[in-house]
Amino acid sequence: MARQQRDRNADKGESNEIVVKVKRCAKVMKGGKRFSFAALVVVGDRKGNVGFGHGKAKEVPFAVEKAIKDARKNMVSVPVVKTTIPHTIKAKSCASIVMLRPACPGTGIIAGAPVRAVMELAGVRDILTKVFGSTNPTNVVKATFEGLRRLRSKQGVEAERGVAVV
Repeated sequence: MARQQRDRNADKGESNEIVVKVKRCAKVMKGGKRFSFAALVVVGDRKGNVGFGHGKAKEVPFAVEKAIKDARKNMVSVPVVKTTIPHTIKAKSCASIVMLRPACPGTGIIAGAPVRAVMELAGVRDILTKVFGSTNPTNVVKATFEGLRRLRSKQGVEAERGVAVV
C-alpha cells in the first residue's frame, strides 16, 4: 500500500499524519468475501511529540480515522538534541529489534519506511537506524517507540543523579 501523508490542524496546533500500513482481511461468507481493513498511523508535530495508533473498520477511511484518534491518545515526548537523538539505543518488540544511533548534521534519516515515518514526525532530521529480526511494520513501529520512550536527555540524567555533567 502506498504511504500517505496528511496535514491537519488539531486543537493543540498543527499535527501531521502518515499512514504506514493498511492491511486487508477477508471473511468468506455464503454470498462471497467480506473485506475489513486495519490501518497503522503515526501522528506527530515535528517538534518532539509523536504517537502511533491502530484502527479497524469495514472501509479504509474509517480505519484511518480510528487510528488517528488512537495515535493522538498515545503521544510520546522525544528529547531532540539539535537535529538528532541524545544517545544510541536498542529496543525490542516481539521479534523486531530496532537500533537508533545519533548522526552528524546533514546525514538525513537513514531508515526504512516505518522508522522513517516515526522519526520525521518526531522532528529528528539526522539519525542512523537498523532493524534486526522481523520487519513487520507494526512491531517495528512499537520497537521504535519503546526506544524513544527510553531515551534520556542530559538534563534529565543530571537531575536524576544530582550532579552536573561537564
